[in-house]
Amino acid sequence: MQVTETLNEGLKREIKVVVPAADMESRLMERINDSKDKVRLKGFRPGKVPTAHLKRMYGKSFMAEIVNEIVTHSTRNVIAERDEKAAMQPEVVMTEDQDEAEKILAGEQDFAFELKYEIVPQFELQDVSDITIERPVVEVADEEIEDQIKQIAQSARSYETKDGAAEDGDRVTLDYLGKVDGEPFDGGKAEGANLVLGSGNFIPGFEEQLIGLKKDDEKTITVTFPEEYGAEHLAGKEATFDVTIHEVAAPQDQELDDELAKKLGLESMDKLREIVRDQVQGQYGQMTRQKVKRSLLDALDERYQFETPEKLTEAEFNNIWNQVTADLERNGKSFEDEETTEEEARADYQKLAARRVRLGLVLSAVGEKAGITVTDEELQKALGEQLRRYPGQEQQVMEFYRNTPDAVNALRAPIFEEKVIDHLMEEVSVNDKTVSKDELMADDDEEFGSSTATGGDDA
Repeated sequence: MQVTETLNEGLKREIKVVVPAADMESRLMERINDSKDKVRLKGFRPGKVPTAHLKRMYGKSFMAEIVNEIVTHSTRNVIAERDEKAAMQPEVVMTEDQDEAEKILAGEQDFAFELKYEIVPQFELQDVSDITIERPVVEVADEEIEDQIKQIAQSARSYETKDGAAEDGDRVTLDYLGKVDGEPFDGGKAEGANLVLGSGNFIPGFEEQLIGLKKDDEKTITVTFPEEYGAEHLAGKEATFDVTIHEVAAPQDQELDDELAKKLGLESMDKLREIVRDQVQGQYGQMTRQKVKRSLLDALDERYQFETPEKLTEAEFNNIWNQVTADLERNGKSFEDEETTEEEARADYQKLAARRVRLGLVLSAVGEKAGITVTDEELQKALGEQLRRYPGQEQQVMEFYRNTPDAVNALRAPIFEEKVIDHLMEEVSVNDKTVSKDELMADDDEEFGSSTATGGDDA
């Protein structure tokens, strides 16, 4: 087998591989001889089928198998022998000429093909001990916990039927039938539905028009679906609802005591406060984690500037762009609504894609050097989370991941990334800074994450 480099330009590589016809014929004869004792043909005793007859019957199919094996093994071996790492699966280019292909399968012509790929750029990992990260921390006030418990109490309180008109905060039991242009629409009908007025659970303007109604009252109300409503056929449309009230019930006072906790399945109010505090601290902890990670990635981005593989960056850009355009379409917006143009947006997101790829490569290298891996247990946990998202379809989801290696890698990548971030956080300096809830929850201008498409155990 002859291996010749035909292109070495930046990160791009092209390699020509030629397997002489004599070698192809030799491999074919080995395959035929190996199959003699396995093939069963009518009119021949086992092991007595003439070689020429086997070649005539199975030569092309055997040679096709040999071609596939050569391409698979050569691609991996050639790159490994060159001490290179392909950024993505190499492109294999073979002849498209039918006559040439027939001659190759017949063992009458050399088998030649090209490998085209980009390599992962080489860079030196830098010491990060001089990086200082500010970690925003919110101190959870007792008042916030009490406010959360009051909201819980409101959802757990009971209602008592009353005479008279419905007021804000009352619960009404009603039937309704929604129509657009006089025609009922899917999902616009319910019987015996419960609705707490002022909860904001229905279309804006719906609940307000029920205030003042009494038991057995009937009314037709008119509302307009929001422009960003999830169902496209209803978004922005005016609709009428024929409403019948069956009951009006007033909320009963709910004391913040152990009885409330027991109603929620807990032994005491102290336990409820403990759980609520843990939940609130957990929510703030997630936001703190995002801010700290952003700061760390920003610091790494300043230190690492190198060319990224073109196709890998293009793939990342396409992922981002598809999401951006889908969001715009779903919300009925354009680039002009976002005070930009498509051309400017493309340029910005191409920079973002390059950053994500570059940081993904850096994190991959850091993780590899530190010996970070994703365990089977961690992967199974991630898979379990996916299964819970699709109740009743667990078998199909399992089959999908079993047959789709890229999907498994997509589960592994974020786990790997978070473990690398944890590793780096132990090496940098971290200073805690107490901030307000609003400061912590404030959105960054843009989401500059990283891509670990080449990271993880398969890096």
